[in-house]
Amino acid sequence: MKDISLPDFYQITPEPVGSPHFETFFAELTDTLRSGIRLLQLRAKQLGPREHLDVARRTLDLCRQSGAILILNGPIDMALEVGCDGVHLSSDALMSLRSRPVPDTVLLSAACHSAEQLEQAASMAVDFVTLSPVLRTRTHPDADPLGWERFTELAQRARVPVFALGGMHPDMLAQAKRAGAWGVAAISATWCHRSVGA
Repeated sequence: MKDISLPDFYQITPEPVGSPHFETFFAELTDTLRSGIRLLQLRAKQLGPREHLDVARRTLDLCRQSGAILILNGPIDMALEVGCDGVHLSSDALMSLRSRPVPDTVLLSAACHSAEQLEQAASMAVDFVTLSPVLRTRTHPDADPLGWERFTELAQRARVPVFALGGMHPDMLAQAKRAGAWGVAAISATWCHRSVGA
């Protein structure tokens, strides 16, 4: 893994809305970063390429000001062009890899939902993963949750740092770590107005 101190809370942004300027999103992002977030994933699946690039650049500027690490959930070439600290891969993209797609100087994270995907992440030298959904979530109500027992089995066998995702809140950090996680990841639980006390 890149020589960094990996935080134990991973904030994932909600989808940016409010084109063309996204002022509400950036105001909320600023508040979120001020609360102590040090590892942020920009997730903007619904934006066109130009808007995505602009939002990524502004997000990176805010992360630099606060000392946060920025992971782009998006095209690898965009992450490299913007200068993000890393890139996040979907589980489908992860499973299609034949080699690590970015230099060792760029962090690589991936979404995992199974033992097979965790093994692929380790084989491709992924730096850390999200493992989900641990619990049922409002954003993915039809996804069957792993539950803590299955999550623990997978996390303790994983050969990469694992962030528990799905129904998570910072209050669950100790439980997640006992289960074998490096930390927890969340979207809504800490976005904008809830401190993580980091």
